[in-house]
Amino acid sequence: MLRYLNQCSRGRGAWLLMAFTAFILEMVALYFQHVMMLRPCVMCIYERCALFGIMGAGLVGAIAPKTPLRYGALLIWLYSAWEGVRLSYEHTMIQLHPNPFVTCEFAARFPSWLPLNKWLPSVFVASGDCSENQWSFLTLGMPQWLIVVFSVFLLIALLVVIAQPFKPKRRDLFSR
Repeated sequence: MLRYLNQCSRGRGAWLLMAFTAFILEMVALYFQHVMMLRPCVMCIYERCALFGIMGAGLVGAIAPKTPLRYGALLIWLYSAWEGVRLSYEHTMIQLHPNPFVTCEFAARFPSWLPLNKWLPSVFVASGDCSENQWSFLTLGMPQWLIVVFSVFLLIALLVVIAQPFKPKRRDLFSR
């Protein structure tokens, strides 16, 4: 299995699949916001940024999967998935154990060199309350589902990193 994961990390298909999966999840988030009229909170916006990081890692990995650029994509993927798990867990704790002293911020804070909330306010401006559970499916709220999603991304990323030293087998058509 590790050889197979190494082989997949050296091709564009797996990287593009990862980017496409993150893109679909971003589109679902925008559907929830603009069609179902759910108001995203600051933690939701930060979780979106983590998903954009995973999508970016997939695109970076797809550019040149057989070069050392692949390792940069793996680092972006690991960091984004880890931050996604951390943010989703923190968001879940805010929802499950509401406390007037532990709340989220009123507005997302982005660096001055990357003001996403000013460049694309329809995606990156928060208007909801972090402690409010606006949606659930199979008794789990959105941040709980995001823990699952980011954990899967993180687990796969860790397996791909572990698989890097395992060289793919060369298959020769006429070997014994």
